[in-house]
Amino acid sequence: MRVLYHHRTRGRQVEGVHIRGIVHALRELGHEVRVMSFPGADPEREPAAPGQAAAGSRLAGLLARLPGVLFEAFELGYNLLTLLRVGAAIRRWRPQLIYERYSLFLFATVWLARRHGIPLVLEINDSALVERVRPLHLKRLARRIEGWCLRRCTGLVFISGHFRDQARDAYGQIAPSVVSPNAADLVQFDPARFDRARLRAERGLDGRVVCGHVGAFAHWHGVDGFVEAIAARLETAPQLALVFIGDGRTLPAVRALVAERGLADRVLLPGRVPHGEIAGWIACMDYAVLPNSNAYGSPMKLFELMAMGVAVVAPDYAPVAEVIGDGRTGWLFPRGRTDACVQRVLDLVAQADERRRVGGAARDYIVRERQWRNNAQQLLTLVPARGAVR
Repeated sequence: MRVLYHHRTRGRQVEGVHIRGIVHALRELGHEVRVMSFPGADPEREPAAPGQAAAGSRLAGLLARLPGVLFEAFELGYNLLTLLRVGAAIRRWRPQLIYERYSLFLFATVWLARRHGIPLVLEINDSALVERVRPLHLKRLARRIEGWCLRRCTGLVFISGHFRDQARDAYGQIAPSVVSPNAADLVQFDPARFDRARLRAERGLDGRVVCGHVGAFAHWHGVDGFVEAIAARLETAPQLALVFIGDGRTLPAVRALVAERGLADRVLLPGRVPHGEIAGWIACMDYAVLPNSNAYGSPMKLFELMAMGVAVVAPDYAPVAEVIGDGRTGWLFPRGRTDACVQRVLDLVAQADERRRVGGAARDYIVRERQWRNNAQQLLTLVPARGAVR
């Protein structure tokens, strides 16, 4: 089947990982896939080094810094470019399925697919219904467009059941849907690829129990609050070392706290590393922590950590609990309770057998259910056998 994958993202970091995962999985299943990106922002050519970006990705970054209403006006205007580009692709290539990573205010693809009788599946990672980092000014218009799209596409892929429930409550009878959390690439995230002892020795972690984290230093991940809370208790667990990989707004504050408390030998902050190097860092970890999340998201790194046999201490938000079985494939604590998170992390320092047992079960779960091919197979169940549009 010929599949046109359309998106309006920068195609970098987590977005790029997800897009590449789905595209490669569809190709492995025997489908021909073409990716249509924001001009110059091709996720299959993501720069290997942090700080490098293609011209199109830089342009997208500049546009994202426009004042709120102007940026949303640009998002609306992007429908004109979509009509031209996707319309031309339909005429020239005649795709049998369009798969789109949904973006706010983008309705042109749905209109084109219905006009040409092509099945269209929307993947919902963002919504006008949820609290967003960037405040939404034209919220009423965004929701009207979103409801129209969700009711008129062929199928919907939600990253969590909570997200789907919100959409149903707000928009009524939406298109048929599946819940498909994120996934991991088991070729890249395979613990057997790494010399764990050598990597730990090179990074000064030999003889330590290592708890790690991978992700953005943003307020919703709660890394700053967690580090501040556990710093005062590290003396009770002299074997414990923390490795927090990533960067973001709260990283300077965390660095300052670590320096002030003299914890540089206990808390490693490598900053952001290329995605291809993350598995090597995870290989050094005995277990991991996700101090906070949100009510609807499906954190990518949760799956990559689990794929490496590293179980995670995580908050009990519904999307996280859909993936982690407490005491089976990870450990849950009451969301918002940093004290409970810290206590669980400290308790696990002395529980090597528990860490290995749960870590092994976490990897087994990913192998069985959460590879990218599972996501690709799920989305294909939404495509009518004869290509009829709903």
